[in-house]
Amino acid sequence: QVQIEESGGGLVQPGESLKLFCVASGSVSRTWTMGWYRQAPGKQREAVATISNYGITRYSTSLKGRFTISRNNALNTIYLQMDNLQPDDTAVYYCNYETSGSRPTWGQGTQVTVSS
Repeated sequence: QVQIEESGGGLVQPGESLKLFCVASGSVSRTWTMGWYRQAPGKQREAVATISNYGITRYSTSLKGRFTISRNNALNTIYLQMDNLQPDDTAVYYCNYETSGSRPTWGQGTQVTVSS
């Protein structure tokens, strides 16, 4: 079984940056895809970015350029660097872990609020 824990959320002003952290623990496979998703109030959850253990990345077209996903395989950790944050980025950000043959595992989420 794998556990996912996110951290790094908070309250920032428009134009500021924030970095999110996601750690996978437990029976973590050597091959996986992990990603960040977000859900704003009243909206559906949407994909932000994903990364595999090999470093292959995918981004939401609208967010690429401001958000950067990265990983540290040795720590089973992925990161989301978010720059030039705007009020529309306000959401709960969830981390997801997937590996072949297993159901996706989700974290509890971390709140990001962008407000002046």
